[in-house]
Amino acid sequence: MKGRINNKFGKIQINSDVIAMYAGMTAVECFGIVGMAAVSMKDGLVKLLKRESLTHGINVLIQDNHITVDFHVIVSYGVSICAVADNLIENVKYKVEEFTGMEVDKINIYVEGVRVID
Repeated sequence: MKGRINNKFGKIQINSDVIAMYAGMTAVECFGIVGMAAVSMKDGLVKLLKRESLTHGINVLIQDNHITVDFHVIVSYGVSICAVADNLIENVKYKVEEFTGMEVDKINIYVEGVRVID
């Protein structure tokens, strides 16, 4: 699904993978987020994704130029999950809306694990 924006010069189409990559890079900059998680449905295992494959832990849905983002994250041990989630939502909503010019309607966060970081 692609977002479409019309302006006086023509049409702009933004692929959902581009939005997912930008949202992922914004998310890993947030305090308390260790990284994105990939959940194996077959085994029920959760693994931490490398920076190159951030988009596997993020689902982006675009309908009528309104964006919904689902994050599967791993958080740092000892931090408030509520505070980390609020910070993530605020940062991603602001930056993605500025980046795309489209409205972010919903951000869902699924905490898949907790990691101790050195």
